[in-house]
Amino acid sequence: MEAENQTTVSGFLLLGLSEDSELQHLFFGLFLSMYLVSVFGNLLIILVVNSDPHLHTPMYFFLSNLSFVDICFITTTVPKMLVNIQTESKDISYIGCLTQLYFFMIFLGLDNFLLTIMSYDRFVAICHPLHYTIIMKPQLCVFLVLMSWVINFWVSLLYMLLMIRLNFCRGTEIPHFFCELAQIIKLACSNTFISNIFLYVTTALLGVFPFTGILFSYSQIVSSLMKMSSAGSKYKAFSTCVSHLSVVFLFYGTGLGVYLSSVVTHSFQASSIASAMYTVVTPMLNHFIYSLRNKDVKGALGRLLCRAGSFP
Repeated sequence: MEAENQTTVSGFLLLGLSEDSELQHLFFGLFLSMYLVSVFGNLLIILVVNSDPHLHTPMYFFLSNLSFVDICFITTTVPKMLVNIQTESKDISYIGCLTQLYFFMIFLGLDNFLLTIMSYDRFVAICHPLHYTIIMKPQLCVFLVLMSWVINFWVSLLYMLLMIRLNFCRGTEIPHFFCELAQIIKLACSNTFISNIFLYVTTALLGVFPFTGILFSYSQIVSSLMKMSSAGSKYKAFSTCVSHLSVVFLFYGTGLGVYLSSVVTHSFQASSIASAMYTVVTPMLNHFIYSLRNKDVKGALGRLLCRAGSFP
């Protein structure tokens, strides 16, 4: 009897943000606008960093990588949602769902890792300024980014190998606008013990450990700032961290909001809206934070626009 209730499904149904058909056009316009702003804004950051020699430093090298990951991160979820709204369809294939989940895990983990690396960069710049160029050599910067990709690639791949071993029930509806990991596991008819254990391990590896690294870096930075006698030196040193701290608070704050919304409320619409803040709004705002609060980026952007305007 148990075997009859289990099957290899051909696809899932994504319920989206709301079942109200009148809101679909509003959601389409809103998320299309946020997606385009996020993509073009982050592409502009990459262009500015790579075209201006003044920004060829470790901090902006990591920033350009973060912008690229943010583009990929938002692209894993929003285009499929927009297509489903436009075609008035909720379907996503089994392979498509796992593929979306795979890349979502990769880019989510990369965001965590890159924010941690950027905090380490600030730690070295403020706590060991005389040795900064020696420690943060280009080879080390490339190595840190490359290892972030390798680790997240293999961790996500291992989890996908566990996911394809699960059996799912018929009529599988995902109360979300994308294939969210926890929701997919809930739909499984087979034993998910190993998958859940691995989920906790990957959460610690891709989330808790990087966040701990950020806390450690900034605890050392605060300690160094307290030892500075000049208020001007403290302000100048801390000002280099403001943009990164803002992005960290936004990223982990919205992530905490997603977790709390799933615990406090059982409404899938509330959880989906909280996840939209995490997966859509955060990548969209990151480039605004760095461009509006960072005088180096604003200066480079101004020089880029001047060079563009000088062409006939």
